[in-house]
Parts: sequence; C-alpha cells; structure tokens
Amino acid sequence: MSHKRQLGRTGIAISPLVFGGNVFGWTADKPTSFALLDRFVGAGFETVDTADVYSAWKPGNSGGESETLIGEWMRARGNRDRMVIITKVGMQMAPDRKGLSAAWIERAVEDSLRRLQTDHIDVYLSHKFDPDTPHEETLAAYQKLIEAGKVRAIGASNFDATQLHAALAAAEAHGLPRYEVLQPEYNLYDRNNYDNELRNLCMAEGLGVITYYSLARGFLSGKYRGVADLGKSPRGGGIKGYLNERGFRILQALDEVAARLEAKPAEVALAWLMARPEVTAPIASATSLDQLESMIRAASLALASEDLAALDAASRY
Repeated sequence: MSHKRQLGRTGIAISPLVFGGNVFGWTADKPTSFALLDRFVGAGFETVDTADVYSAWKPGNSGGESETLIGEWMRARGNRDRMVIITKVGMQMAPDRKGLSAAWIERAVEDSLRRLQTDHIDVYLSHKFDPDTPHEETLAAYQKLIEAGKVRAIGASNFDATQLHAALAAAEAHGLPRYEVLQPEYNLYDRNNYDNELRNLCMAEGLGVITYYSLARGFLSGKYRGVADLGKSPRGGGIKGYLNERGFRILQALDEVAARLEAKPAEVALAWLMARPEVTAPIASATSLDQLESMIRAASLALASEDLAALDAASRY
C-alpha cells in the first residue's frame, strides 16, 4: 500500500486512491457495496467520497442512498474512526433543497450526519458554485459547523479559477475558514478544466486536490473502442464524445505503457494521476471486486519518466 499524503492544509492524511461512492445504491446494491468497502479498507485504504444527492438519478431514489449505505456499513464494522469521509452539499435534492445558503447547509449537514450515522464529516464540499449566495454566507455557515465539531475541513467541487479565487479572498477578508480541498474533473483526456490557472491557484495556495471522472467515465479503461461498445454499461452514453482522434491516441499510449508494465489501461490512467504533483488522489469507483482489485493495483504501479512523457504527449490538445 502506498504512503499517505497530506490533503492540502487540512491536517488529514489520505492514501493516494479514493473510493467513489456514487455507485452505492445505484449500480451496487447493499451486499455488493459492503463487499467492496470491506476489500477497499482491507487493502489499506480509508477515504470514501460521496454526496447528499447520490444516487437521486436512479428511478425510485430520492438522494441520500449512498450516504445511508456507507453509514450502515461503518456502523456494522465499527470502523468510523479509521475512515475519512468526504461528502457534499449544493446539488438539487428538491426545488427547495439546493444551493449553498446558510439555511440549507444547516439542514443538509444534519441529514448527511444522520444518514452516515456519525457525529462529524471529515471533508465537506460545496458541490457546485451557487451564484445566488455570497461566499461569506456559505463560509460562515461552515465556520459554525467546524466550531461545533461537525466538520473537520471544507472544500469545493466544480469551481473554476475565478470562483475559487473569490472564495479564498472572501475567507481571508472576513476571517472565515477557507476551502482547503478542490475536487475537479481531471483525467488524461479531460485536462482543460484543471490544467491551467485553476491548477496554478491550487498549487500556490496549497490546496489538496482529489480528481473525479478520473477514468473519463470509463473511457480510459479501454473497453470503449468504438460506437458499437457504448451499450456495455449504464454510463456508455456519456462516452461518445471521447471517440475521436485524440481519444484513440490516448488509448494507444495507455495500451503501450500497460503492455510494458503488464497492467491494464485503467491502472495506468490512475497511476498517471497519482504521479502528478498537483493531484493528492484520484477518485475511482468499482461495482465489482475485479474492478476494485484493478484499482488497488494502480496504487502500487510505478510509472517511469518515459511512460509519463508518452502519456503527456498523447494527451496534449
């Protein structure tokens, strides 16, 4: 198991791989979710990423299903003190239950704590920018939660550089806690959103960075090589935009590095993220133990400088 890394300035150390909890209560039922979490922790990992809204998109769900399963599992295993739990607030749960207002955060955090069956959240993220709420209102709400011991650290997901900069400035101007973690979309294919002033800001300010869509919705696993492959999973429809010259060039580079290391393309794609100095850890999710074993192998895969150079070259725009 790889050594832990400091998550920015939070004082929290995490392993270089985070389990994506969006599958719990969606494509992974309760027995499968418990088996996956058992194996993940058994392999020496501790950090799970979820959100209040997971997995509201599944017919019959209303949100909170992922947190509920994680909470039931932690209670059954008695291991809350050994876990690092990341959850989020801000996506729409209902027309009147969304955004980053102080009033909604105060309600939403209690809902999340109850579902997770815990008295604190390790890292609480603003799930997306809320144009209707000033940063200082949101941060003041988080300050109360931190002072009450309900939240250890805060961060933001899906913020661009301008939004993040404004939030950091508001924290400094008003003496409020600042976002210490960013969760951007970032992978070998999708580099535009983060590999620019956003990355520079995070590095300059010492933020921890946990990437989502680390495998480009599964495209970097290599199982989607053409339009005919899009029916292979519930997420296949989101892959079509990757099937282009640049996408195939990235897959070819992944294939070549994977062959040299006797690894799978997905393992190389995750190892590329883990090797980047501006990334603390990628999030990846699995719905089967086979997929999870592959994720675990990625954490001990050492890419040589020429491997990294080949992947960087292939993924240039």
